[in-house]
Amino acid sequence: MLRVAVVGSGPSGCYTAQNLVQRDAEVRVDVLDRLPCPYGLVRYGVAPDHEKIKSLQSSLRTVLEHERVRFLGGVPVGGPGGLPVERLRQLYHAVVYCVGAAADRRLGIPGEDLPGSWSATEFVSWYSAHPDAADAGFLRGVRSAVVIGVGNVAVDVTRMLVRGATELRPTDIPQAALDKLTASGLREVHMVGRRGPAQARFTTKELRELGGLPGAEVTVEKDELSLDPADPSSLPAVQRRNVEALRDWAARPAATAARRIRLRFFLRPVELLAEGGGVGAVRFERTAPDGRGGVTGTGRYEEVPAQLVLRSVGYRGVPPDGLPFDPAGGTVPHEGGRVLRNGTPSPGEYVAGWIKRGPTGVIGTNRPCAKETVTSLLADAPALGRGDRPDPVEGLRAAGIDPVPWTGWLAIERAEAELGARLGRSVVKLSDWAALLGAAGAA
Repeated sequence: MLRVAVVGSGPSGCYTAQNLVQRDAEVRVDVLDRLPCPYGLVRYGVAPDHEKIKSLQSSLRTVLEHERVRFLGGVPVGGPGGLPVERLRQLYHAVVYCVGAAADRRLGIPGEDLPGSWSATEFVSWYSAHPDAADAGFLRGVRSAVVIGVGNVAVDVTRMLVRGATELRPTDIPQAALDKLTASGLREVHMVGRRGPAQARFTTKELRELGGLPGAEVTVEKDELSLDPADPSSLPAVQRRNVEALRDWAARPAATAARRIRLRFFLRPVELLAEGGGVGAVRFERTAPDGRGGVTGTGRYEEVPAQLVLRSVGYRGVPPDGLPFDPAGGTVPHEGGRVLRNGTPSPGEYVAGWIKRGPTGVIGTNRPCAKETVTSLLADAPALGRGDRPDPVEGLRAAGIDPVPWTGWLAIERAEAELGARLGRSVVKLSDWAALLGAAGAA
């Protein structure tokens, strides 16, 4: 027997477990997660109205229900109250950390900590029912919002800000978030990038969804599109289609929709301005292409009113305490997935996913990443001391951690279906620790 712990039950963790059981008939995998629910960002990072991507949970579920894979939720690793990484390593022949990139990059500008200024991840966690998310009154008194960033997460939060009740009720969004989103007085959302449309990171499918929102109008500044020196015919396919969609919107006459999405480019945030005890506007500097793929400041400024600012400028890895860390890259140093301590592979310690390579790629990118790590682990297996070991669950309980088993997760699913039925909806997520653990305990 080879006992392996995979820390993290998102796509990278599940693909790692899948690779292990497919390639070694004697491996037993425990997939540990700090939360009592599996699937990571597929559950807590994908917008509720993106059912196709959320349906990936069914394939991840197949992995976690494999006869040699065991889900153990409610198991924190590292940090206060968490199991030390040294102790976890003692319980298993090998440990693979698939903990993603949980922190957000900051703008580093004055006013960033004003009330009303948040990371996009905090907002996503709230409408995705993450149990650590607080109802921070994101939309209280908000008439205009600014989303800083032009990637798919920025498009997601922009779309969610203007969605109506008719579109959101069939989703699993928590009831409190549904009520507040659909009752808000928000009328305008500015999604802003410091570079041009040819450098935007959103996909065309995500972008075009903004144009199909009932009661919302998309506007694009023709003058800002003309600043981009790129010839659309010379761009890669995705960027070319993005520019075509933006030009189409820029050419349309103004409409009179209840809500407006304004897509802006070549504007760099330099300060958040206070008003009434919170953020009241964002001051931007106009940028211009520098001829080398970047931008330079022009010394011309513009202020955009906003009572809500969401920054969506990238993620940053935060490994469990006790693992080495490269602060420049936000990753754990590794070689082929083997954790490096002082430049030397650490026996039995591995990484996969964003904490290994940084927050890059799409969900499918985790497959080859996991395969590389598993290849290294199995090559090391003879030196890891295969053989019988006590059930690690007993060691977890001795450390004061009572894991939530798969049956506990199934009980949470049933409770969410029952809550949806009571509210006249399909499934409604439980959004706090007490409700989740209470439902799991009912199993």
